[in-house]
Parts: sequence; C-alpha cells; structure tokens
Amino acid sequence: MTIVMTSNTSWYLYNFRKQTIRAIQERGFSVVCLSPLDDFSVRLESELGVTHIALPMEGKSTRIVQELRSLLFIFRTFRRYRPLFVFNFTIKLNLYGGLACTLLRLPFANNISGLGTAFIHDSWLFRRVRQVYGSVNRRARHLFFQNEEDLAVFRDAGLLGKTPMTLLPGSGVDLDHFAFQPLPIGKTITFVMIARLLGDKGVREYAGACRLLKEQGLPVRCLLVGPLGVSNHSAITEEEVLAWQGEGILEYRGATDDVRPVIAESHVLVLPSYREGMPRTVLEAAAMGRPAIVTDVPGCRQAIEAGVTGWLCHVRDEQSLANAMKAVPGMGEGQLKVVGEAARKRMECSFDENIVVSAYIRCLSRMHGKDLR
Repeated sequence: MTIVMTSNTSWYLYNFRKQTIRAIQERGFSVVCLSPLDDFSVRLESELGVTHIALPMEGKSTRIVQELRSLLFIFRTFRRYRPLFVFNFTIKLNLYGGLACTLLRLPFANNISGLGTAFIHDSWLFRRVRQVYGSVNRRARHLFFQNEEDLAVFRDAGLLGKTPMTLLPGSGVDLDHFAFQPLPIGKTITFVMIARLLGDKGVREYAGACRLLKEQGLPVRCLLVGPLGVSNHSAITEEEVLAWQGEGILEYRGATDDVRPVIAESHVLVLPSYREGMPRTVLEAAAMGRPAIVTDVPGCRQAIEAGVTGWLCHVRDEQSLANAMKAVPGMGEGQLKVVGEAARKRMECSFDENIVVSAYIRCLSRMHGKDLR
C-alpha cells in the first residue's frame, strides 16, 4: 500500500503536491517521497508524515557517471519498497523513475509539467534525451499534461504511443490559501517576478525591462523573488543580481516559503519565461486578484486570458516586455481592479486544485481496482 512520488526537488513536492499527498494518505496509503535533500525535505516528513528518501542527484549534471549513480539509486529504492504505484514529476525523474519502473515492472505515471531545457535547447545530448523520453512514456500507465501545446509536441514527435492522457490545469491552486486580496490603493505601481532565478525563466529580460522603465523615469517598483544557486545550466549568478540591485533597477527579496505577502503588495506579476507547463506563480497571483504580463509562449499564454486577465509580450524581448509594463501605470486603479477580479474568477472556474487532486485519485483508483473517490 505504498505510493512513491519523485521529483528533482523536495521544494516542488511540498509546495505543488501537498494536497495530492494528503488525499492519497486519507485513502489509506503510505507515501514515500524520493527527491534531493533541501530545506523542504524535513517538512515533508514532519508536516505531511511521508517517508523522505534523499536522492543523490544534481539538476544540471550531464556527467554520465553521476547520472548512472542517480538512476541506480532510484532503481534500488523502488526495488526495496516495491510500491503499488509511482508518480513521477519533472523531466529527469520522469526519465529515470520511468526507466527504473520499466525494469522492475512497476506501474507509473509521468507528469509533463513543461518541456524544459531538453526541448528549449538542441544538441546531440538533448535529442537523445527526447528519444528516451518517448520510450519511457510509451510504457507509462498514464500521462498528465499541463497545456495543449506540450501535448501536441509530444504527439507530433511520436513520444506518446497509446498511453492514456489527462490534460490538467497545471498543478492547480488552493483558492482558500491564496485568497483574493484588494489591490494596494494609492501606492506606487509595483511589479513582481517570482521564479527560480534561471535565464530560461526570462530573469535577464525582466531586469532589462526594469532598466528601460527606470531610464524613462517611470515611477514604478520592480521586485524579484526566488532562490539563487539553482542547479541548472541557465542559472542566474549572484553577481548579476547584485549588479541589478546596485543599479537600482529592481529589489531582490530572496527566496520565500510564502509568496502571498509579496503578491499582496504588488499590482502585476511578470513572467517572461521561454516556455512553461502551466506557471504556478501566475495562477497563485491570479487567485489573489493580480493580473500578469507573460510571454506569448506555450504554457504562459494559457495561464492568462489575454486582454482580460493579463497581457502578452514577445519572448526574449525586453523592449516588448517594457512596453507592456509601461502601459500599466496609465490604466488607473479602476481598470486594474477589473482585470484582477476577472483573474480570480477564472481561477475559481477552471484552476481549483481539487480538479488536479481528483485526477490523480482517479488514476490510482484504476490501478488499485476500486473507486477511491
């Protein structure tokens, strides 16, 4: 009666899959979380009551020996626990977890929460990764996608086979936790970007757009929130962030366990990412009544309704982003209020976290042979 959930960070499992873990436990299963050790590993055990296994893995590593060690560790963990089912999250764990499950003949599901570096960039290595990804997905019991365009990419590339699929509204939002908050009235227009500090998230474009706004003398604040030192090839360096702060173009708030206060003090969220599955920060901000400016790329454009709950800009284009940001101060508090309220309403209609949790329970019901709802 053990269910294993895997991810490339414990932070992801705690913040994005907490309610799914609780729903599985409520139905009598024990949960084992397999992920690298970080600040949230202990919280998975102490707050959620799971068994956490520290996975020796580096997100940005491509060294064959290191990757084989990680794969072997996953294989041995699965062989030890012989779980009833495995839910894999994030690309590396979809690959490695899926391979280990295939070798041990364990049923598993992969969550395609975005195409990531393996699809944004092209090289011999990433082409091989995509081939293996397809082979693993064809052996899964179920696949979960977070936007139609990623699903189309996988289908067109022959990476799916006949595996059953479900299209989800991202990882959903806890609408009670992220309650609606009125806009800060009479305050300087404040933008916030909340993300892991990666080049692929568009952090440099955000900094460039903030610089353009400052040069034009616009009275706005620009906040940046997220962890430094992320294990990824496109990671932003601390020196870059210090330089931006030194210029006075943005305020770096560091990482936080609770993004609600910084969303509440802001007027608009900004995410100029190169590609997403379904960006959680955009959904959380929308649930709190904040519109967003996002890039016109898969995942991001599905997270808003352009012109209704937010606005689009061109990808990798700081001038386009600056133009979209520059338009906000001229809207007035009344128009921003209307857009923010529309964003909240859209979350209530289509992005409730319960939709996502129910999809995972249905998948587990089919595997277990009884209705667990």
